[in-house]
Amino acid sequence: MTALMTVLGIVVFAVGLMISIAWHELGHLSTAKLFKIRVPQYMVGFGPTLWSRKKGDTEYGFKAIPLGGYIRMIGMFPPGQDGKITARSTSPWRSMIEDARSAAYEELQPGDETRLFYTRKPWKRVIVMFAGPFMNLIMAVALFLIVFMGFGISMRTTVIGQVSDCVISQADTSKRDTNNPCLPSDPVAPAKTAGFKAGDKFLSFNDKPVKDWSQLSEDIRTGIGPATVVVERDGKQLTLHPTITENTVAKTDSDGNYVDGTVKAGFLGFSPASEIQPLGFTDSFSHMGDLAKQGVDSLLSLPKKIPDLWNAAFNGAPRQSDSPMGVVGAARVGGEVFALQEPAIDRVVTMVMLVAGFNMSLFLFNMLPLLPLDGGHIAGALWEGIRRHTARVFRKPDPGPFDVAKLMPIAYVVAGIFVSFTLLVLIADVVNPVKLSS
Repeated sequence: MTALMTVLGIVVFAVGLMISIAWHELGHLSTAKLFKIRVPQYMVGFGPTLWSRKKGDTEYGFKAIPLGGYIRMIGMFPPGQDGKITARSTSPWRSMIEDARSAAYEELQPGDETRLFYTRKPWKRVIVMFAGPFMNLIMAVALFLIVFMGFGISMRTTVIGQVSDCVISQADTSKRDTNNPCLPSDPVAPAKTAGFKAGDKFLSFNDKPVKDWSQLSEDIRTGIGPATVVVERDGKQLTLHPTITENTVAKTDSDGNYVDGTVKAGFLGFSPASEIQPLGFTDSFSHMGDLAKQGVDSLLSLPKKIPDLWNAAFNGAPRQSDSPMGVVGAARVGGEVFALQEPAIDRVVTMVMLVAGFNMSLFLFNMLPLLPLDGGHIAGALWEGIRRHTARVFRKPDPGPFDVAKLMPIAYVVAGIFVSFTLLVLIADVVNPVKLSS
């Protein structure tokens, strides 16, 4: 039964992936047609075509390898300086430019002269290229709102879930036995010494009412030394007098959520209980903003994670929980989600969050101002708009369209890096995958 649910989870994630890709390409397609750009192909997947049908100017279809998708637009690049679409060159770099330019006109037909991508105003090209990632952002926002407002998220409360036995530096936590982490030399945790118990609810800290977890966490971290705490236990109020000790603990943000890094701060020694709490509309968008910031941080930190990824793929090193995952790794996690011994609604919510996160990642990744990504074409169109506007202001001749094709050698280098990184992630996902639990 577990194997069947795992396969079902992989299939469900694959379907979510395909819908996300098709939705992305639909953004490009709809805006291209809106601006009268001819689009010969709209395809989901790569490789051999499994099914296709032509409607109007466009062939719609599915291909065998569900790892992406594309639309073909006529005239992505302007002709060369000599006015020709193709030219002969012995230079490999120049050949890349000419091949890219030639491919952009492969299906040129009579009458297409007025339906070329590069002939559209820069702001229209920005809209066409931005529409794809924007569709992923729309899907991510919609799915996150469904989860946050309809189901809720796990939030730390002011109730004690578990009292620690000893004081352990955050840097040493991963080195300890999870079942018996304390050593004889470790000091007893202040919470245990003071008599705190699981289920105690914090009412006040040093005569200050406790409102939520973020406030309580901050009060403890800044309250090194003797403290007076009032808790509710079995319906009665109880006053306890712990001595907050200094320890190396995980960093937190303004909401009390843990982030990368450590800091010296006050330590009481307990884990807060969590509960599922639905969010309001405003709080949902605030939480999405936090997730987007984490996504940007993860994207920027990818180069630093390559050594750990390499060691996990080829040297048998442990795979970090925040290690980059590809489609295969995410699909395996999707399979694990459906195989969990949890209520069906919890598994569905986790899967929806996984697909929403994938769409958020697609948006952020495609907005990088690098060719061949959408963000690279957006950057080229914006630069053209700036050049032309500047020329008008200073009454200089129109510089004409910006020839993005000249950047294709750089695009091939970027694509090569992306492909190499994708292969590394794929190998790690196969031989040493990220797991929900160890």
